[in-house]
Amino acid sequence: MATRNSMDECIQKCEDAIRYAQQQYKAGTQQEHYHDVEYTQAMQQLEEAVNDVAHMANSANSQQREQLHRMRLQLQAMQNEMILLDHDPNVVGGKLH
Repeated sequence: MATRNSMDECIQKCEDAIRYAQQQYKAGTQQEHYHDVEYTQAMQQLEEAVNDVAHMANSANSQQREQLHRMRLQLQAMQNEMILLDHDPNVVGGKLH
């Protein structure tokens, strides 16, 4: 069983990754957004968080696995939004593909 502390740390890391990704997504939709490095870093943090959740689920009890599953869904939803955003600095306001 995963310890409460390790679960809390994992969830906190996931929430931090989502917040950072949301900031970068919002900036990516704005005119003259040229922060491609930060956008990419946000996507990498999301992917690392998804991997951490999968790893943590291996040692979690059923209640913890349910919590991790919900977090994974949130992470993947944010990943999908970022992927679908046409993050091209030449496109004003960004757009969906």
